[in-house]
Amino acid sequence: MKEKILIYMLLIIGCILSAYVVWIWLRPVELIAVHQNDNHTYIIVKNFPITDKGQINWWLENKDMLKKRYNIPKPAPYGDYTVIFWDYCDGYKDEGKYDRLCFDDLEPPKNCIDKNMILNVNYSKNYGASFITVKKSYYTNKNGDIVENKDD
Repeated sequence: MKEKILIYMLLIIGCILSAYVVWIWLRPVELIAVHQNDNHTYIIVKNFPITDKGQINWWLENKDMLKKRYNIPKPAPYGDYTVIFWDYCDGYKDEGKYDRLCFDDLEPPKNCIDKNMILNVNYSKNYGASFITVKKSYYTNKNGDIVENKDD
């Protein structure tokens, strides 16, 4: 009898954990704000994919939507641009703490975020696209494939 109860409990816990993992993977990305500074775009997000592949794929699948909706990225006259995705975490905060990223287009005092970068997308006419995540960096090779930068 005790063995059956233990098996049922483990089964229930397994189902709950599986449902939670599925929910984490399937929840939609929420764009909180877009801030522009010359050819650098800062996108504040919630629920961004947690894997490097998921993050890069999200960018590739949504860059046209971002261009239409927000007119980003905005390349420099020579064609290069940078788009950085930041985790919204606990929202906008006062500048007070060291190493916060503050935005001139927001009124103080709550115009800063903690620097929790998720994904940095760089494009150069000379080198193509490159991606920096929390863990690794990647580049686009001559065939258009995204490969891990082994020099990290």
